[in-house]
Amino acid sequence: MQKTIPGCFFQKMYASLTGISMERDHMKDLRRYLVLKYIQYLVLSSSNAISTFLGLLGSLYTIIILQSAKVSSKSTVVLISSLAKADILVSVSIVSEMVVRTFEVSISSTAFTSALLQNLLTANAHVSCLLLSCVAVEAYLITFFPTDSRHLRTVKNARLTSRIIWILVTAECALFQTDVLLKASSTSAPTRSACVLLFHFSSTAAALLRSLSYFLGILLRIANVYIYYKIFFSMSNRSTLKTK
Repeated sequence: MQKTIPGCFFQKMYASLTGISMERDHMKDLRRYLVLKYIQYLVLSSSNAISTFLGLLGSLYTIIILQSAKVSSKSTVVLISSLAKADILVSVSIVSEMVVRTFEVSISSTAFTSALLQNLLTANAHVSCLLLSCVAVEAYLITFFPTDSRHLRTVKNARLTSRIIWILVTAECALFQTDVLLKASSTSAPTRSACVLLFHFSSTAAALLRSLSYFLGILLRIANVYIYYKIFFSMSNRSTLKTK
Protein backbone atom coordinates (compact mmCIF):
# COMPACT_ATOMS: atom_id res chain seq x y z
CA MET A 1 0.00 0.00 0.00
CA GLN A 2 2.81 2.36 0.88
CA LYS A 3 4.62 1.63 -2.39
CA THR A 4 1.75 3.05 -4.43
CA ILE A 5 1.72 6.38 -2.56
CA PRO A 6 4.68 7.94 -4.44
CA GLY A 7 3.21 6.86 -7.75
CA CYS A 8 -0.16 8.38 -6.88
CA PHE A 9 1.55 11.55 -5.72
CA PHE A 10 3.42 12.04 -9.00
CA GLN A 11 0.31 11.20 -11.01
CA LYS A 12 -1.67 13.85 -9.13
CA MET A 13 1.15 16.37 -9.52
CA TYR A 14 1.32 15.74 -13.27
CA ALA A 15 -2.47 15.96 -13.51
CA SER A 16 -2.43 19.28 -11.67
CA LEU A 17 0.19 20.69 -14.04
CA THR A 18 -1.51 19.51 -17.21
CA GLY A 19 -4.84 20.53 -15.72
CA ILE A 20 -3.85 24.14 -16.19
CA SER A 21 -4.61 23.79 -19.87
CA MET A 22 -7.76 21.72 -19.33
CA GLU A 23 -9.65 23.89 -16.89
CA ARG A 24 -9.03 27.32 -18.38
CA ASP A 25 -10.38 28.97 -21.50
CA HIS A 26 -7.63 28.50 -24.07
CA MET A 27 -8.72 31.30 -26.37
CA LYS A 28 -8.78 33.84 -23.56
CA ASP A 29 -5.26 32.82 -22.56
CA LEU A 30 -4.06 33.04 -26.15
CA ARG A 31 -5.64 36.48 -26.56
CA ARG A 32 -3.91 37.70 -23.40
CA TYR A 33 -0.64 36.30 -24.74
CA LEU A 34 -1.10 38.13 -28.04
CA VAL A 35 -1.79 41.40 -26.21
CA LEU A 36 1.40 40.90 -24.20
CA LYS A 37 3.39 40.27 -27.37
CA TYR A 38 1.89 43.24 -29.18
CA ILE A 39 2.89 45.49 -26.30
CA GLN A 40 6.38 43.96 -26.18
CA TYR A 41 7.21 44.20 -29.87
CA LEU A 42 4.86 46.69 -31.54
CA VAL A 43 4.07 49.22 -28.77
CA LEU A 44 7.24 49.57 -26.73
CA SER A 45 10.04 51.42 -28.51
CA SER A 46 12.67 49.02 -27.16
CA SER A 47 12.71 45.86 -25.10
CA ASN A 48 13.48 45.93 -21.40
CA ALA A 49 14.10 43.35 -18.70
CA ILE A 50 10.51 43.34 -17.41
CA SER A 51 8.83 42.94 -20.82
CA THR A 52 11.37 40.29 -21.83
CA PHE A 53 10.80 38.31 -18.64
CA LEU A 54 7.00 38.51 -18.95
CA GLY A 55 7.26 37.55 -22.61
CA LEU A 56 9.32 34.47 -21.79
CA LEU A 57 6.85 33.40 -19.11
CA GLY A 58 3.94 33.95 -21.48
CA SER A 59 5.64 31.92 -24.22
CA LEU A 60 6.39 29.07 -21.82
CA TYR A 61 2.79 28.97 -20.63
CA THR A 62 1.52 29.15 -24.22
CA ILE A 63 3.72 26.24 -25.30
CA ILE A 64 2.32 24.21 -22.39
CA ILE A 65 -1.35 24.87 -23.14
CA LEU A 66 -0.83 24.26 -26.86
CA GLN A 67 0.08 20.65 -26.00
CA SER A 68 -3.48 20.11 -24.82
CA ALA A 69 -5.70 18.01 -27.03
CA LYS A 70 -8.50 20.50 -26.45
CA VAL A 71 -6.71 23.20 -28.44
CA SER A 72 -8.08 22.98 -31.95
CA SER A 73 -5.67 23.02 -34.86
CA LYS A 74 -6.33 26.34 -36.56
CA SER A 75 -4.20 28.67 -38.63
CA THR A 76 -4.12 31.26 -35.85
CA VAL A 77 -2.96 28.62 -33.36
CA VAL A 78 -0.14 27.64 -35.73
CA LEU A 79 1.04 31.25 -35.93
CA ILE A 80 0.83 31.66 -32.15
CA SER A 81 2.77 28.43 -31.64
CA SER A 82 5.55 29.70 -33.91
CA LEU A 83 5.47 33.03 -32.08
CA ALA A 84 5.94 31.32 -28.72
CA LYS A 85 8.79 29.15 -30.01
CA ALA A 86 10.59 32.26 -31.27
CA ASP A 87 11.36 33.17 -27.66
CA ILE A 88 13.69 30.17 -27.52
CA LEU A 89 16.17 32.44 -29.29
CA VAL A 90 15.94 34.92 -26.42
CA SER A 91 16.50 32.16 -23.89
CA VAL A 92 19.56 30.89 -25.78
CA SER A 93 20.99 34.41 -25.99
CA ILE A 94 20.47 35.11 -22.29
CA VAL A 95 21.86 31.75 -21.15
CA SER A 96 24.87 32.06 -23.46
CA GLU A 97 25.66 35.53 -22.19
CA MET A 98 25.37 34.36 -18.58
CA VAL A 99 27.70 31.41 -19.26
CA VAL A 100 30.22 33.64 -20.98
CA ARG A 101 30.22 36.14 -18.13
CA THR A 102 30.27 33.52 -15.40
CA PHE A 103 33.18 31.51 -16.76
CA GLU A 104 34.89 34.57 -18.28
CA VAL A 105 35.29 32.94 -21.65
CA SER A 106 37.88 34.80 -23.69
CA ILE A 107 35.77 34.60 -26.84
CA SER A 108 33.23 36.91 -25.24
CA SER A 109 35.44 39.87 -26.10
CA THR A 110 35.27 39.20 -29.84
CA ALA A 111 32.89 41.15 -32.02
CA PHE A 112 31.74 37.92 -33.70
CA THR A 113 30.30 36.44 -30.50
CA SER A 114 28.71 39.70 -29.46
CA ALA A 115 27.11 40.05 -32.89
CA LEU A 116 25.89 36.45 -32.77
CA LEU A 117 24.08 36.98 -29.47
CA GLN A 118 22.63 40.23 -30.76
CA ASN A 119 21.47 38.54 -33.96
CA LEU A 120 19.55 35.98 -31.90
CA LEU A 121 17.61 38.84 -30.31
CA THR A 122 17.17 40.51 -33.70
CA ALA A 123 15.82 37.30 -35.22
CA ASN A 124 13.38 36.90 -32.35
CA ALA A 125 12.11 40.48 -32.66
CA HIS A 126 11.72 40.38 -36.44
CA VAL A 127 10.06 36.95 -36.49
CA SER A 128 7.68 38.02 -33.71
CA CYS A 129 6.72 41.27 -35.43
CA LEU A 130 6.00 39.52 -38.72
CA LEU A 131 4.00 36.73 -37.06
CA LEU A 132 1.98 39.25 -35.04
CA SER A 133 1.22 41.13 -38.24
CA CYS A 134 0.07 37.87 -39.85
CA VAL A 135 -2.26 37.28 -36.90
CA ALA A 136 -3.62 40.82 -37.31
CA VAL A 137 -4.24 40.27 -41.04
CA GLU A 138 -6.01 37.01 -40.27
CA ALA A 139 -8.19 38.72 -37.66
CA TYR A 140 -9.07 41.33 -40.29
CA LEU A 141 -10.05 38.64 -42.79
CA ILE A 142 -12.13 36.81 -40.19
CA THR A 143 -13.96 40.03 -39.28
CA PHE A 144 -14.68 41.42 -42.75
CA PHE A 145 -14.34 38.45 -45.13
CA PRO A 146 -15.09 35.33 -43.07
CA THR A 147 -16.40 33.24 -45.96
CA ASP A 148 -14.31 34.50 -48.87
CA SER A 149 -11.04 34.14 -46.98
CA ARG A 150 -11.70 30.66 -45.64
CA HIS A 151 -9.55 29.02 -48.33
CA LEU A 152 -6.65 31.28 -47.32
CA ARG A 153 -6.92 30.76 -43.56
CA THR A 154 -5.77 27.17 -43.51
CA VAL A 155 -3.29 25.35 -41.29
CA LYS A 156 -1.17 24.51 -44.35
CA ASN A 157 -0.88 28.17 -45.37
CA ALA A 158 -0.12 29.21 -41.80
CA ARG A 159 2.72 26.69 -41.56
CA LEU A 160 4.06 27.78 -44.95
CA THR A 161 3.93 31.43 -43.89
CA SER A 162 5.78 30.66 -40.66
CA ARG A 163 8.50 28.78 -42.56
CA ILE A 164 8.94 31.62 -45.06
CA ILE A 165 9.24 34.16 -42.24
CA TRP A 166 11.84 32.05 -40.45
CA ILE A 167 13.85 31.55 -43.68
CA LEU A 168 13.84 35.27 -44.53
CA VAL A 169 14.84 36.35 -41.02
CA THR A 170 17.53 33.67 -40.85
CA ALA A 171 18.97 34.92 -44.15
CA GLU A 172 18.87 38.47 -42.83
CA CYS A 173 20.77 37.63 -39.65
CA ALA A 174 23.21 35.46 -41.61
CA LEU A 175 24.05 38.51 -43.72
CA PHE A 176 24.58 40.60 -40.58
CA GLN A 177 26.84 37.91 -39.12
CA THR A 178 28.78 37.59 -42.38
CA ASP A 179 29.31 41.34 -42.42
CA VAL A 180 30.85 41.19 -38.94
CA LEU A 181 33.05 38.25 -39.95
CA LEU A 182 34.29 40.02 -43.08
CA LYS A 183 35.04 43.18 -41.11
CA ALA A 184 37.18 41.14 -38.74
CA SER A 185 38.97 39.31 -41.56
CA SER A 186 39.57 42.49 -43.57
CA THR A 187 41.77 43.88 -40.80
CA SER A 188 44.13 40.89 -41.10
CA ALA A 189 44.16 40.83 -44.91
CA PRO A 190 43.46 44.37 -46.16
CA THR A 191 45.50 44.02 -49.37
CA ARG A 192 43.36 41.37 -51.05
CA SER A 193 41.17 43.07 -53.64
CA ALA A 194 38.58 40.26 -53.66
CA CYS A 195 38.24 40.44 -49.89
CA VAL A 196 37.91 44.22 -50.01
CA LEU A 197 35.26 44.01 -52.73
CA LEU A 198 33.30 41.39 -50.82
CA PHE A 199 33.62 43.45 -47.66
CA HIS A 200 32.17 46.56 -49.32
CA PHE A 201 29.34 44.54 -50.87
CA SER A 202 28.34 42.87 -47.60
CA SER A 203 28.68 46.12 -45.68
CA THR A 204 26.45 47.98 -48.14
CA ALA A 205 23.89 45.16 -48.25
CA ALA A 206 23.80 44.92 -44.44
CA ALA A 207 23.35 48.70 -44.10
CA LEU A 208 20.50 48.72 -46.64
CA LEU A 209 18.85 45.76 -44.94
CA ARG A 210 19.06 47.45 -41.53
CA SER A 211 17.44 50.58 -42.96
CA LEU A 212 14.77 48.49 -44.67
CA SER A 213 14.09 46.60 -41.42
CA TYR A 214 13.72 49.87 -39.54
CA PHE A 215 11.19 51.35 -41.98
CA LEU A 216 9.39 48.01 -42.27
CA GLY A 217 9.04 47.98 -38.49
CA ILE A 218 7.40 51.41 -38.58
CA LEU A 219 5.05 50.33 -41.36
CA LEU A 220 4.08 47.20 -39.45
CA ARG A 221 3.21 49.27 -36.38
CA ILE A 222 1.03 51.60 -38.45
CA ALA A 223 -0.63 48.69 -40.27
CA ASN A 224 -1.40 46.83 -37.03
CA VAL A 225 -2.89 49.92 -35.42
CA TYR A 226 -5.07 50.51 -38.49
CA ILE A 227 -6.24 46.88 -38.65
CA TYR A 228 -7.28 46.71 -35.01
CA TYR A 229 -8.83 50.18 -35.25
CA LYS A 230 -11.05 48.91 -38.07
CA ILE A 231 -11.85 45.69 -36.20
CA PHE A 232 -12.68 47.50 -32.96
CA PHE A 233 -15.12 49.93 -34.56
CA SER A 234 -16.65 47.20 -36.68
CA MET A 235 -17.36 45.10 -33.59
CA SER A 236 -18.64 48.17 -31.73
CA ASN A 237 -21.09 48.98 -34.54
CA ARG A 238 -22.33 45.39 -34.62
CA SER A 239 -22.93 45.34 -30.87
CA THR A 240 -24.76 48.68 -31.11
CA LEU A 241 -27.05 47.37 -33.86
CA LYS A 242 -27.82 44.25 -31.81
CA THR A 243 -28.82 46.27 -28.76
CA LYS A 244 -31.20 48.33 -30.90
